Amino acid sequence: MCFLNAEKTKCGQEYLVIANCEWMLRINEKVMMKAVAICFKPYLKPEEAMIYCNLGRTQLAKRCEQYGIYKNASGYNKKEELDKMLSGQPSLIEEKARQVKLRFR
Repeated sequence: MCFLNAEKTKCGQEYLVIANCEWMLRINEKVMMKAVAICFKPYLKPEEAMIYCNLGRTQLAKRCEQYGIYKNASGYNKKEELDKMLSGQPSLIEEKARQVKLRFR
């Protein structure tokens, strides 16, 4: 059986110590590995999309609705669409609205 403890070293870095197991992992390294993995993935889970966009759940949902970004059948967001939203480019809905020509009599 393993027990989890967080301890600090002399230099102040936190380590995740697992008692009765032979390895330990620095918390900072785990966060960095997660961040690098998010940057290279083409599709992001909703929680990863929240981290990637630095938005809360409801804020992300509102922004995605405004920009016409929807999850695929598996529940993942496409990273290219999130990049477009974050860059401030016009949304897909706005682009399509400009293409429509209205006819008035």
